Amino acid sequence: MIDEFAKESLHGRLRRDREALLWKLDGLSEYDARRPLTATGTNLLGLVKHVATVEARYFGEVFDRPSPEPLPRWQDSDGSDLWATEDETRDQITGFYRRTWEHSDATVNELPLDAPGHVPWWPEPYSNTNLFAILVHVLGETNRHTGHADILREGLDGRTGMRPEHEQPIDEEARTAYRAKIEQAARPAAPVKARIAHR
Repeated sequence: MIDEFAKESLHGRLRRDREALLWKLDGLSEYDARRPLTATGTNLLGLVKHVATVEARYFGEVFDRPSPEPLPRWQDSDGSDLWATEDETRDQITGFYRRTWEHSDATVNELPLDAPGHVPWWPEPYSNTNLFAILVHVLGETNRHTGHADILREGLDGRTGMRPEHEQPIDEEARTAYRAKIEQAARPAAPVKARIAHR
């Protein structure tokens, strides 16, 4: 009974957070969805591609249920799953992610939480694991990268929120005042030179 509750709870959160990540692409131009937004090149479409690849691996080969999608070998990881090439479309990447959900969901639905799995890219003794640990791991990865997407999207156009129904109209005046309040609280912690520069 508790296993089914735990499985459904974790799986439900994963499904929710997958949708939240995809929502971060809504309404963006092709360029804004692809362009590097940090010094290390982090970009929104690349985050979706990366999370799709991670999920395909963990719910696929770890349980000897390889993804029907072609994936590079984990040994050959070169960072190419972190950005969209010129010939990859947004629809191709989001479609890959959605098809990965179907395959992953079948793995989660068909296996018990204690089903054994093996992660060849994890060190011993951690490489032998089970579905429960992988569900927690993939949920953590998805949450982490959805958080990155939250910040990137806010930097592009100010949009925040986890799902469309949580979106509020942007009140620039209120945001400016709120940011100033936080800056005021932080200022005493700044070095003396920085405090003088803010005066």
